[in-house]
Amino acid sequence: MSSLPRIVIVGAGFGGLTAARALDGLAVDLTVVDRRNFHLFQPLLYQVATAGLNPSDVAWPVRGILSRQKNARVLLGEVTGVATGSQEVLLADGRKLPYDWLILATGATHTYFGNDHWERHAPGLKRVDDATLIRRRLLLALEHAENSSDPVERRKLMSVAIVGAGPTGVELAGAIAELSRKVLVRDFRSIDPREVRVVLVEGADRVLLSFPPALSAFALSELRKKGVEVMLDTRVTGCDADGLRFGDGSHLDAATVLWAAGVAASPAARWLGVPADRAGRVQVQPDLSVAGQPQVFVIGDTAAIVQDGKQVPGVAPAAKQQGQHVARTIRAALAGKKAPGAFRYRDFGNLATIGRHSAVIDFGFVRIKGLIAWWLWGVAHVYFLIGARNRMLVATQWFFNYLSYSRAARLIVGSDPDATKPR
Repeated sequence: MSSLPRIVIVGAGFGGLTAARALDGLAVDLTVVDRRNFHLFQPLLYQVATAGLNPSDVAWPVRGILSRQKNARVLLGEVTGVATGSQEVLLADGRKLPYDWLILATGATHTYFGNDHWERHAPGLKRVDDATLIRRRLLLALEHAENSSDPVERRKLMSVAIVGAGPTGVELAGAIAELSRKVLVRDFRSIDPREVRVVLVEGADRVLLSFPPALSAFALSELRKKGVEVMLDTRVTGCDADGLRFGDGSHLDAATVLWAAGVAASPAARWLGVPADRAGRVQVQPDLSVAGQPQVFVIGDTAAIVQDGKQVPGVAPAAKQQGQHVARTIRAALAGKKAPGAFRYRDFGNLATIGRHSAVIDFGFVRIKGLIAWWLWGVAHVYFLIGARNRMLVATQWFFNYLSYSRAARLIVGSDPDATKPR
């Protein structure tokens, strides 16, 4: 296939996989490379972290997804750079992947705003490993509390602090509150899990800043009904094994601290030697290509795209639409047809769940909250799962949990090299 046009896609997330599948049937040599062998449905990762789902419920092998696509091959490898002059993708093991067209869909990770040493004490939630680590720390803290006779130590072990009240932070806070008050309530004898303190810390004056103020106010009210303490207008200045320090000099004792306060793009801009915005995203052209490199496209969380004066959000629907647009652009170029032109994001709505029976949805023309929004949120997320089998598995698991308040995935597995004792 070496004589065919070579397309390399880096990243098997929503954008990369959508682009790959949209190129099915094209006479090209298509390579999808990722440092993991699975595609992760990131919007449900918090369910893994709070013992609602197993990792296998939200992740699927990339080879299996593309196994029927004859023009595609999948490579496991870590990209370390791009040689734009020779048009090659550089891998950590020394391999070089030549390309005629390159699509970078390398996503983003959490950022600690210059305080990277906080990560060992406050893990973010971007990977399966993050979710299982968070689940481990949450459940181990309760196990240590059960074994402790010191009321002060127990109080610390039974305190969870979450930094950042965007969708991830709100979803985590609501799920942890329900886990402790509804699911674990009969599991312990020396402690009462209903006394778990869940504190959500936000530097702005409201939660869910990307939503209209009325929906933010509803989410705040629902969180407080679930027993979540919400600290607004609060700046974090320190994070260690004992908890958080704030700008006013106060301290929050918490054995478990979780980070949901911001994201930073992959190093794609550095690989390409092009300008980036403050979050490290590549400032792409209207058609999602890179200035001066029309054969290179950047999509998803790695791309900075402004539309109608607003930044296109780093959400799955946006990444999928960008993957489709780039695939159409490449198809047109190879067929000698007119390119589709500038990318236009179609916003189908903003969704966030606050917990059982409660969610908020902003469709722009209509806003929904409460139970109906929660059902719509669930339907939307199951719909976006890859494959009918996965949709059925997750839907069945959710329905069982809904009826029984069960959390069958309450296994403490793995290791935690950064853990302090006790945690």
